[in-house]
Amino acid sequence: MTIAAIDFGRLYSDHLAAAARAPKPASAWDARAADMSRKVQRSRYVDEFIARMDLTGAETLLDVGCGPGTIGLPLADRLARVVGLDYSRGMLDALLENAAARGLDNVEAIQLAWEDDWSAVPECDIVVASRSTTVDDMAAALAKLHAKARKRVYLTHLVGGRFIDPAVIEAVGRRQPPLPDYIYVLNILHGMGIHARLDYIEHEGRLAGSADFDEFAGRVAWTLGELSADERSRLRAWYDSMPPGHAPSGAPMRWAFISWEKAHA
Repeated sequence: MTIAAIDFGRLYSDHLAAAARAPKPASAWDARAADMSRKVQRSRYVDEFIARMDLTGAETLLDVGCGPGTIGLPLADRLARVVGLDYSRGMLDALLENAAARGLDNVEAIQLAWEDDWSAVPECDIVVASRSTTVDDMAAALAKLHAKARKRVYLTHLVGGRFIDPAVIEAVGRRQPPLPDYIYVLNILHGMGIHARLDYIEHEGRLAGSADFDEFAGRVAWTLGELSADERSRLRAWYDSMPPGHAPSGAPMRWAFISWEKAHA
């Protein structure tokens, strides 16, 4: 067997099924929109993402899984049109509110999921998918990104397949296989005839900065799902075992930054 005979899209789907991931409904993101909107200001992750982008010759941008505008809004004053796509109505409302607060009149919102029909989604010079590519069908998702881009595509995908430190998962006593990580993306793109560029962005994990145990446990539950009384007790013991003044933050998050040019660009 050669690598050309391997169906990496199927392998990705099999791996995702084995991880027994429970995808969050749009309503869960609606509930988080206000909190995430308050954090839409520049962060190290955003700065590093944007620094790796080439806007040469670009006037339009499609931001898939845009949230409250974390990537699209900082670029909107350098472009003629920014289109945010998300399946969460709450996130899209936050996007438009944040755009209005910045005096931007070139930002649009489209409510669609990865699995929906994208025939009405406009082609744009640049397509972005930042931390939004944990999808059921990776091959189909990448094909959609590629089809909607005139010039370039930029995305980030998990390295290692976990959103929080494995030590925290072990502390609560869960057995949770990792999600499929970025290597599937590269191999699926290779099968599409796309030779993508690869870089990495590292930043503090989502557990960093928790004010107390309750907030820490809430962030853990957001990622792992509701904690049982026993799991919460285990997590509390692990949390309290940390030296005074050293609240646990977990290992840093690492994202693979993957980009490619359209052949005709």
